[in-house]
Amino acid sequence: MPQRILLQLDTDPQPSTFDAVVAVDAGTDVLLRHGGVTAANVVGLVHGAMFTRGGGDLASTAIFVGGSDVAAAEEVAAAVRKAFFGPVRVSVLLDPSGANTTAAAAVVAAARHLPLDDPRAGLEAVVLGGTGPVGQRVTRLLAGRGAAVTVVSRSAERARAVCDRVRGAVPGASLEALGAAGPSATEPDVAAALGRAALVVACGAAGVALLDGAGRAAARARVLVDLNAVPPAGIAGIAATDKARDDGGTILYGALGVGGTKMKIHKEAIRRLFQSNQLVLDAEGLLAIGAELEQAKGA
Repeated sequence: MPQRILLQLDTDPQPSTFDAVVAVDAGTDVLLRHGGVTAANVVGLVHGAMFTRGGGDLASTAIFVGGSDVAAAEEVAAAVRKAFFGPVRVSVLLDPSGANTTAAAAVVAAARHLPLDDPRAGLEAVVLGGTGPVGQRVTRLLAGRGAAVTVVSRSAERARAVCDRVRGAVPGASLEALGAAGPSATEPDVAAALGRAALVVACGAAGVALLDGAGRAAARARVLVDLNAVPPAGIAGIAATDKARDDGGTILYGALGVGGTKMKIHKEAIRRLFQSNQLVLDAEGLLAIGAELEQAKGA
């Protein structure tokens, strides 16, 4: 069997060391790392991966697209897929800044406690910092599972733009956009959304408080997930290490508590890239992998 070669395409000048280490730990034999990749210069790299092997051997070559600029990485991924033709292609994983694997892991964690797969449940969720890379994907994944999602941002206009994009990806999605001036959730609409939601996920920038003690008092959620690992907490009272901690009937997850699941999804996704030359893994595919891992764990 040919060696498993992963072509790491990163939009940053220096390819991510984190992504490289995970790739090696997931069983990649040869890692080819390229930085400064753009949609304009990626085609030659893709052709090099496509035309050096044939038939079943193509499954032993795969592409990982990453980088800190999520929009740029998505453009690169689109250019990669456009370069393929017919059966001449390789599998692709898109996970810029870990946004897709992190969002998938957060939804997997919430699904341990909430009926996300039951459309009759009428589940409502609030995504704080919903206009960032992870927030947008959490919103998309939750909407895809049938939850009614309120996207909260400091800019109501940006929140509305995210809702419009998600509706394009998830027809019929139930979405609301709200602006919040601060972490105390003093806006009546925001407080009302927090009071209805069964799930609140904080996806803001590192070290930014999105829901303080006063704001959290407005929440009646069954599950609170804070994806910020840098103090202060994104949601007051959640430690980064919290993993399904019961706090008076509310289940709490911190960034590190979700991180173990994120790593399992990331590694399994890389392993699966080499099972076929047809696979394209975006947020939805990664969530499906996470759900399969959960099911296997409970079997």
